[in-house]
Amino acid sequence: MNTAPARFALVVGDWFDGETRRGPATLKVVDGCLAGVAEGDHGAALAEQGWPLTRGAFLMPGLVDAHVHLFLDGKPTEQAVRSAHLKQGLEALTDAARASARQNLACGVTLVRDAGDRHGINNRVRDEARAVGSGLAQVRSGGLGVKRAKRYGAFMAIDVDDEASIRASVAQLAQANDEIKLILTGIIDFDAGAVTDEPQFSAEAAGVVVQAAHAAGRKVLAHCSGVKGLDVAVAAGVDSIEHGFFMSRDHLARMRDRQLAWVPTFCPVHFQWAQPQAVGWSPNTVGNLRRILDAHAEHLRIARELGVRVLVGTDAGSMGVEHGLAMFDEIDRFLEAGWPLQSVLAAATSVARRHFDAEHATLALGAAFDAVLLSASPWDDAQALRQPRQVWARGAAVVTADALRASRAPDA
Repeated sequence: MNTAPARFALVVGDWFDGETRRGPATLKVVDGCLAGVAEGDHGAALAEQGWPLTRGAFLMPGLVDAHVHLFLDGKPTEQAVRSAHLKQGLEALTDAARASARQNLACGVTLVRDAGDRHGINNRVRDEARAVGSGLAQVRSGGLGVKRAKRYGAFMAIDVDDEASIRASVAQLAQANDEIKLILTGIIDFDAGAVTDEPQFSAEAAGVVVQAAHAAGRKVLAHCSGVKGLDVAVAAGVDSIEHGFFMSRDHLARMRDRQLAWVPTFCPVHFQWAQPQAVGWSPNTVGNLRRILDAHAEHLRIARELGVRVLVGTDAGSMGVEHGLAMFDEIDRFLEAGWPLQSVLAAATSVARRHFDAEHATLALGAAFDAVLLSASPWDDAQALRQPRQVWARGAAVVTADALRASRAPDA
C-alpha cells in the first residue's frame, strides 16, 4: 500500500464517468478529490508545472459490489473447511473480513455493501476502512438483520416476533447499521428447482420493518426468492430485493413503479451449476440449476427493458464466490444476458452509489477519487477489467496489480 501525493494528474486515452463513455482526457486530483477534467492530453504542460503524472489507456470509477459477506471466505469449496471457518473465534473471523476487504480493493472494488453477519464484524471493518490508507474497500454495512425464530438466516440476523418487537429491534439496529436486512425467505431447494418454504413475514409484517427502518432513516434490503416471497417484498415496498430468483414481469413492473431495486446475484448458483461435483449434485439438479439461471437471465433482460434499477452484487463469501474476483464473473452474467457494456458498468458503479444516496454517484468534479486505471479499454478487451493497473481509494491510497497477490498472503 502506497500513499499518493496531495495532487497528481492522469492522462487517459478513454474513460467512463459512471454513466457516459468519454474520449481522451487529462484529469487532476487534489487532496483525494477530482479537481479538474480537460479534453485531450495536457500531460507535458502539467509535468513542467511539477504535477506527478500517470498515463493509462482507460479510467473508470471504482466498482461497487452491492451484496457481500466479508467474514465468509468464498474460496474453499470443501464443506468441512467452510464449517471449520465458521467455528473460528471472533478475531480470526474479523481478520478474514479484513482480507476480503483488501481483496476487493485490489480488484478495483472500492465499495461493498455487506449484507449481514451476526457478529457485527461488518460494522467493525466499515469503521476501520474509513482511515485513509487502510488498504480496505469502503463498507456499507447491513450489520445484523431481522428474521423469524427457527427460520433461515441465523448467521446474519436476530429473531423478531410481534409488531412491537419488530419496531424496537429495527430502531436499535438502525443505530449501527447503514441499512436493515430483512430475511424474507429461505434458500432455494435446488433438488426441487423451487423455493419450497413459506415466507417468514407477511406483507403487513414486512411493511412494519420497512416503516420502522424508514422512520430511522434507513433503507431495507430483503433476502428473497420465490413467487410468494417476491409478492410480499414488492407489496411491503422493500428498497432492494436481493437474489430475487423466480422473478416475473409483473414483479418487475411493480418494482419499477415503486422504484425498488434488484440485486440478482448470479454467482452462487452459477458456481454450483458449473462445478456440481463440489456439492454433489445429480444430473437432474444440474438441469434445475441451468433452468433457474436461464430464467434469471431472461428476467434481467426484462428488468432493463422496463427500466428497473439493477445493482451488481455477487454474494461473495458463498461457496466458490471469491471476494473481488467474483465481480467480474457477475459482470459476465449481465453481458451474457444481453446487457450492453455501458449499462453493466453503470450498474456496477453509479447506479449502486445513487441507490446508496452517495454525495457523488459519478466521477464528477468534487467527488472522492475512487477510480480504476486499466491497460486497455473493456470495450476493446473484455478481460481488461480483470487486470487493474492501479486503484485509487479516495485519491490517497494507491493499489497496484501486485497487491492482488499480496492481499491473499497469510500475513497481509
